[in-house]
Amino acid sequence: MKHYDIIIIWSGWGTKLRPLADTWKTIAIIEKSELWGTCLNRGCIPSKMLIYPSDLATTAREHASDLHVHGLEAPRIDFKSLVEETQQRISKDSNSIEPFYNTLENITLYKWHAKFLENKIIEVNGEHISADTIYIATGSVPSIPAIEWLADTPYMTSKDALVNSQLPKKMIVIGGWYIAVELGHVYAAAGCDVHFLVRSGMIKAEDKDTREVFEKDFSQRYNVHFWISPVKVEYSDNTFYVTLDNGEIMQSDALFVATWVMPMTQGLGLENTNITTNKRWYIEVNEYLETKVSWVYALWDVIWNYLFRHSVNYEGEYLLKEYWEEAKNPIQYPPMPHAIFSYPQVAWVGVTQDELERKWKTEGIDYEVAIHNYKASAMWDAMKAQVWFVKLIADKHSGELIGAHIIWEKASDIIHMMIVVISANMTVRFMLEDMIFIHPALSEVIRNAARSLSKKLS
Repeated sequence: MKHYDIIIIWSGWGTKLRPLADTWKTIAIIEKSELWGTCLNRGCIPSKMLIYPSDLATTAREHASDLHVHGLEAPRIDFKSLVEETQQRISKDSNSIEPFYNTLENITLYKWHAKFLENKIIEVNGEHISADTIYIATGSVPSIPAIEWLADTPYMTSKDALVNSQLPKKMIVIGGWYIAVELGHVYAAAGCDVHFLVRSGMIKAEDKDTREVFEKDFSQRYNVHFWISPVKVEYSDNTFYVTLDNGEIMQSDALFVATWVMPMTQGLGLENTNITTNKRWYIEVNEYLETKVSWVYALWDVIWNYLFRHSVNYEGEYLLKEYWEEAKNPIQYPPMPHAIFSYPQVAWVGVTQDELERKWKTEGIDYEVAIHNYKASAMWDAMKAQVWFVKLIADKHSGELIGAHIIWEKASDIIHMMIVVISANMTVRFMLEDMIFIHPALSEVIRNAARSLSKKLS
């Protein structure tokens, strides 16, 4: 049985290996699918390659004439060539990784499935290997709802929707989560008649005011059916027949299921170890990201702390630092930001007002809120955008900013100023008295929101 210093199960976290790859440590990477995992191959990277052209087309279609630019009212996306080029670029990047690993003498790549036989013994392609330290970073897969006969149909998951190059005339999307609104936006911008079936609200984890503004704008642009659930799906003659809980039957030539994800932990043989999972199959870890087995760690989607690529980057850097320094310091997450790359974009860092209202009875946190529309910005007059929104939340006693929420086409960029402010425990007054905002940049709206918030804190 071959023994390694480190085994990493799945390669999505392999981007963090460079510090160890340059040492004498022996490392085994086990990956049964494309190298470097979901983000590069089936997630954030290819989706953004599809989303950006979709944003351009939507902006031209909806706003060009407002800016006295004519001839752009009917832009056309060559969907087939866009998807095919995206996949070519992704494949090129993914295929370049194995040759890179082959140049590193201390790294062994196993392109197979991993299964634990014991706490630190893993079977891979009939071979048994072990290690002193093991990292489990298998990520997640789409969770498929229990809808009658759905499994017997050729529905799409996010993985399928990213590689499908044939634009359907009509598509039904089951779900209102971020994957649904991002990829649904892509198909709709390309000319597909997209219908969203949303059981309750859209992007439900967001702040309540963000949800309200987003739902209003999104449902004006696209066909959103609220408070409706599919109960049966049939497929014949290249057509989906979706029976709803109100008895109505909707037809489409494509069906995209994007309700949630589940951790990719089943089939790992965890039942052969002391590693424990909760009822939803997420691996249980302590404050060091360590499982019930010493020196076996889990991170990213399999532990349910955060479901973002930037969170696993942070966790990976933490674990490598702890390994290298042989330390035992609990992980301390800074404020974790995220963005939804739909149209418009949504970005958030810190707390939501919903969260504070839930905590009020137990923790009694006093806070103030200010909401500011970009319409009060000089740059808004120039750009004539429609749905721009900033919400800031501050601790009433300390004056520190503790939450920020933005809706706009560039929300994922604008939010980074707020990430710095909240991470550094800066006050709203600091933003007004010790920061200079470029005029008339879009970021001025954050200053304007801070002014409104400061008045409430006085």
